[in-house]
Amino acid sequence: MKFVGRTEQRKKLHRMLEGERQTVSLIYGRRRVGKSELIKQVLRESDIPGIYYECKQTTEWNNVDSLAVLIAGEFHLPKPAFGNMEEVLDFLFQRSCQNSLIFVLDEYSYLRDCVKGMDSILQSLIDKYHDRSRIRLILCGSFVDAMQSLLFVENPLYGRIDLTINLKPMDYFESALFYPAFSDEDKVRLYSVFGGIPYFNKLIDPGLTVRENITELIAAPGARLENEVSMYLRSEISRPINANEVFDALSRGFSKYSDILSQSHVSSGPAMVDVLDKLIRMEMVERQAPLNDENNRKKVSYRIVDNLSLFYYRYIFRYLSQMNVMESETFYDRYIKEDFETQYVPHIFEIICKQYLIRLNRRGLLEEPFEKIGKYYYDDPIRKRNGEFDIVTRDAKGYIFYEAKFRREPVSAEMIRAEIRQVEESGFSCYKYGFFSRAGFTAKQEGNLILITLEDMYR
Repeated sequence: MKFVGRTEQRKKLHRMLEGERQTVSLIYGRRRVGKSELIKQVLRESDIPGIYYECKQTTEWNNVDSLAVLIAGEFHLPKPAFGNMEEVLDFLFQRSCQNSLIFVLDEYSYLRDCVKGMDSILQSLIDKYHDRSRIRLILCGSFVDAMQSLLFVENPLYGRIDLTINLKPMDYFESALFYPAFSDEDKVRLYSVFGGIPYFNKLIDPGLTVRENITELIAAPGARLENEVSMYLRSEISRPINANEVFDALSRGFSKYSDILSQSHVSSGPAMVDVLDKLIRMEMVERQAPLNDENNRKKVSYRIVDNLSLFYYRYIFRYLSQMNVMESETFYDRYIKEDFETQYVPHIFEIICKQYLIRLNRRGLLEEPFEKIGKYYYDDPIRKRNGEFDIVTRDAKGYIFYEAKFRREPVSAEMIRAEIRQVEESGFSCYKYGFFSRAGFTAKQEGNLILITLEDMYR
């Protein structure tokens, strides 16, 4: 399959490879996010010889032996007899003094676990050959906490890493490149389930409908991704029970800390804080605060940022017993169909709209670039009500309010006036009003209005 997306990351890596001196790059991110494929693609695009090694969760000797085989093949040598990992690495650093060499250690944390003082060994060699070596060393890993620790002051590798890439899931636009044959509406639906993880998106079958892909891949007993979320949690968290409880509460729409605690069976506040912190570090959950009151802890909310996890806990985890005894079509119709179309997808559509605005902002395509995007909290003491507007940007001129409508009917001028009136009655002052619409508009784009269609978002 043709390599999709990651244009900026590929450019950064190629810039690191083009020089003549030794460089060290660190690439990390959650499982399935496409780190290894990104590195392999860059290796294919480069003229510099490269050795790509995926570290094993075994002994030091096993890793040494496997690397010796790779080295023999790359340099057309009899298999070298290395005594330990330091000898292997010293050999490669020496070779790179004559000719440039890319050397990749994927899942580096496995090597750290089995080789005592691995970070110190690397640090010593990097310093020893600093003025002579032309090695391009790339360290890659999926255990985010372990890989981030390489950047800490107390780590031997501190100050020796030239490029760091925290590889994030793709946004809605890049994800859609995996399934170009679907309509724009169906691209929204597919992203709502499979998110920006390349591994998931590669599994989508263009010959099936959205519903059939969902059923085949996650919403049926034995589906390809049925256990993906739970397996990932078990690999990262020693006791996933509390994480399951938090995910379940979040998937049911409870977003405030107190509500999550009361709705889950997590034993205590400290336990809740621990699991939320871990899920945030894993980049599965996001902490949100309103733009206009960022330091108010009472107004902080949490949301699941991984779409497959959100779908799984909302529909599969909750109704697992029913799914295992029902015919797949019946299960989908009874437990997924209506809520998915009327509640779930419109919620994700709001997130997609934010991503669209961020894309434009980064490309310099907005009339006034914004500095922040998020929710806006309002409190109306006269009417004794409060709430949040979900999509608001703040720039040098002030605020712009956006509303996302994933509905079958076009958005009319009357609907727009009603939304603007609600904003004005809350006391929130905006200098422009933006509207996203799945079905287009009967209203005209004029004055202080910004009207954005699905076609605009995907072109």
